[in-house]
Amino acid sequence: MRIVIIGAGPAGVTIAETLRQCGSRDEIVMLTDEPYPPYSPPAMVAYFETGQEVHFWQGQDFPERMGLDYRPGTRVAAVTPQEHAIRLADGQTISYDRLVIATGGRLYAPLDGSDKPGIYNFKSLTAAEELLRRVKTGRAKTALIVGAGFIGVEIGLLLVDLGLEVTQLVRSRVMQSMLDPETSEIVLGMMQDRGIRIVRGQDADAVAFLGEPRARAVEMRSGAELSADLLVAATGLRPNIEFLQGSGIEINWGVLVDDTQRTNFADIYAAGDVAETRDRLTGERYVHAIFPNAVEQGRVVAHNLLGWEVAYEGADNMNSLKHLGLPVMAVGQMEGEELRLRQNGTLRKIFVQDGRIVGFRLVGDVSLAGIYRSLMNRREDVTAFKHRLLEPGFGMGHIERMASSPVYVA
Repeated sequence: MRIVIIGAGPAGVTIAETLRQCGSRDEIVMLTDEPYPPYSPPAMVAYFETGQEVHFWQGQDFPERMGLDYRPGTRVAAVTPQEHAIRLADGQTISYDRLVIATGGRLYAPLDGSDKPGIYNFKSLTAAEELLRRVKTGRAKTALIVGAGFIGVEIGLLLVDLGLEVTQLVRSRVMQSMLDPETSEIVLGMMQDRGIRIVRGQDADAVAFLGEPRARAVEMRSGAELSADLLVAATGLRPNIEFLQGSGIEINWGVLVDDTQRTNFADIYAAGDVAETRDRLTGERYVHAIFPNAVEQGRVVAHNLLGWEVAYEGADNMNSLKHLGLPVMAVGQMEGEELRLRQNGTLRKIFVQDGRIVGFRLVGDVSLAGIYRSLMNRREDVTAFKHRLLEPGFGMGHIERMASSPVYVA
């Protein structure tokens, strides 16, 4: 059987690795438009900071070790499911017995001109390398980042550490979709302390990228223009699905999949930042673009390619910042009763609904994140010990009586 995987990110790599670990001898063809061995986008910041090639998380020899037909620099133009074929940009076609779409996503900002050259996408190593070359050769001394989500903040911190003057547009608040107002203000203050210039509120209401053919500035709704040597769009993430137009594969924001990661075609799967899956707790369907979700979805796809009929338990809604100076972690929702403790430079917030944890936010000390997340995902009733959840030593090395049986939560 020939399995074709479009994409060489964490999801695609996990699929190939899991198949081989489970003894599959199927032919595996992996296509990527990048010229590199498989790499991890989240590790690129560490790579650019340290120079250590940590982003090649499975080693540069991964394709050879796994026995893959690895084809870098290959762009897919279209998929024709009825013919079990993929058409490449150079006109060649590749047939498949099973197909996996793992093309990931890219940073974007919903502004006019957002497709112009000169707007950098830090989800692509090719684009990030070009950006860094401009910095290292002295052609870039200023940067303007549109948006302040988790990735946007990480990029801003990296660029300011590299010596650039960084301006970041924050329309409402930092990481609005994941942080409550108090936590967001803490992060904002730390960004400013690190030297990032913040433009926020109405003054940060951008409408278009200006310049022909290369973007050179951002037009604000007020009519003002902000220019910089580097422009980075980081308002959100857009799945790479353009090549699927007209294929008959159902897409919304991402590729629609069922609980086995199958599309509306039984022999086509999708995983990672391109797949629209359900939230583990709420059941809401959207693209959950973080590394752990991509890896777990990749395992599910691999098991189903082997015929095991495994269901995906649902995606985790979480993210973390490691390069701010203090660790910041955001998991789950921000609804219900708020339990809060702020002391000694740390902040812990837990959100509880109907006696169950539905989310938490941690700044400075994230040591209890694993325990909180376990309680949340298990949907444990924490009513009996809710008053102790914020204690620094909660759950460490003793038995908590949860539900009807004792559970060790060290």
